[in-house]
Amino acid sequence: MASVTSLTDSVQQHLASALSATRPEAAGADPLLRRSDRADFQANGILALAKKAKANPRELAGEVVARITTGDLIKDVEVSGPGFLNITIADAAITGNLAARYADDTGRLGVPQAANPGTTVIDYAQPNVAKEMHVGHLRSAVIGDSVVQLLEFTGENVVRRHHIGDWGTQFGMLIQYLDEHPHELDHKAGEVTGEEAMSNLDRLYKAARKLFDSDEEFKTRARRRVVDLQAGDPATLAMWQKFVDESKIYFFSVFEKLDMEIRDADIVGESGYNDMLAETCRLLEESGVAVRSEGALCVFFEDVKGPDGKPVPLIVQKSDGGYGYAATDLSAIRDRVFNLKANTLLYVVDARQALHFKMVFETARRAGWLNDDVHAVQLAFGTVLGKDGKPFKTRAGETVRLVDLLDEAIDRASAVVREKAQDLSEEEIAERGAQVGIGAVKYADLSTSANRDYKFDLDQMVSLNGDTSVYLQYAYARIRSILRKAPEGVRPVAHPELELAEAERALGLHLDGFAETVAEAAREFAPHKLAAYLYQLASLYTSFYDKCPVLKADSPVQVENRLFLCDITAATLHRGMALLGIRTPERL
Repeated sequence: MASVTSLTDSVQQHLASALSATRPEAAGADPLLRRSDRADFQANGILALAKKAKANPRELAGEVVARITTGDLIKDVEVSGPGFLNITIADAAITGNLAARYADDTGRLGVPQAANPGTTVIDYAQPNVAKEMHVGHLRSAVIGDSVVQLLEFTGENVVRRHHIGDWGTQFGMLIQYLDEHPHELDHKAGEVTGEEAMSNLDRLYKAARKLFDSDEEFKTRARRRVVDLQAGDPATLAMWQKFVDESKIYFFSVFEKLDMEIRDADIVGESGYNDMLAETCRLLEESGVAVRSEGALCVFFEDVKGPDGKPVPLIVQKSDGGYGYAATDLSAIRDRVFNLKANTLLYVVDARQALHFKMVFETARRAGWLNDDVHAVQLAFGTVLGKDGKPFKTRAGETVRLVDLLDEAIDRASAVVREKAQDLSEEEIAERGAQVGIGAVKYADLSTSANRDYKFDLDQMVSLNGDTSVYLQYAYARIRSILRKAPEGVRPVAHPELELAEAERALGLHLDGFAETVAEAAREFAPHKLAAYLYQLASLYTSFYDKCPVLKADSPVQVENRLFLCDITAATLHRGMALLGIRTPERL
């Protein structure tokens, strides 16, 4: 199935031809077309063109209008104000365009794929081994997963990377404790749940920490163990692997609850770059990008200064020979550029790490690993706040466990579903409750621009009113219910010959904008733009449903055409929500 040209693009092409026919020197000029309240579209590009040609804008607009053919696509064009064009689309063009999208049997609704896709490596969902996931881990996972769906849908080659924290000095203490208490993590695969795995790790961590703080001899043994780990001692690595494996049982259970696919092969933690660290340092030092300063290998920047006004260096290797985060991140860039052949490196990481990434990217650029053809971007996200507008904490001031948060969202959503459910079994209420609760959490995050902080307010998130995923999910379920109620033999069929009511036109024109919105959201790594589009779609559908009877329309063909509008709206909601990582249940 070929992609469908949007009405916007068709009108744009028409206008561009009329412009260059009027003024050959205007070939390639942008008509500046946009949706308008006064007509279906407004074109503002003639003002700039008139200024350039030293012509009267209204007169030039009149000349352009004379060159526009009205008929199948454009019903009417009029000049308004100082030289704007107000354009009305023919009803048949709106219905015909939607019919072409509806006929796309690939489920893509006529959305084109990129002609020259690149390769994007996206680094997101980065929990730490042997540590509980908390509310701070939520955004990287949710935003990253949606950006993956968007990029893949538009045809980009996407490589997922989960840069988990699985290396460092803290493991010396844990491994030494496990060595001295060897049966603490003994169980067969599949024998423990995610919660049990986390409580095993938590118990071990607390016991090891207590010993480390109170027993000097244990502390010495634990520090020696770090050296063994970094030297690649097989017995030490085998015990380290036990912690990684136990943590993965827990991680996978949390990601499953988030309804997110995280694949084992995509988890390449800090440890995955160990073999590259020495070479990364050698390359930076030999090329003069990094220099030795007081024994440490540093990169200096003119424009990065600390509170004392002195330049702050990026420390790639410490004076004791140990490697910091910068060495790992720079090695990961080398791997992603030279082995994975990436054009774009995307990091979905907390905005508070912006300075670190700015320095790492600039270092990689100076080394020649990043250039005009390969660029790195931090998709920086803001903080999750409580209702009081302060960073989200428990009453005791602790960071909130992610699992507790998700369970509470599911409980609240299940109560909403149970209250509205007419013919759902307990099992169905539980399943829908999970889909609505997790959808609510994801949507609240994704409907806010990533770089802004947002308030975590469960009452608002699971509300049926306002800009929430529940509102969208209910709109979808309502449409499916109407389609099920259609009498036998009455099917959704497009009838381009019919005149459309105002609410039908508004809905149809918005449906046509789906492809453009998806392309923009993917290009800008901005799921919130898709969320805003879907909320408006549900609102326009509600207005259509209130004003235009579907099953009791005036004639059989109108019933079919309105059922068709219902069905393509449902398909667009379903596809759009899936790109946000949110499910749309058939019944609610």
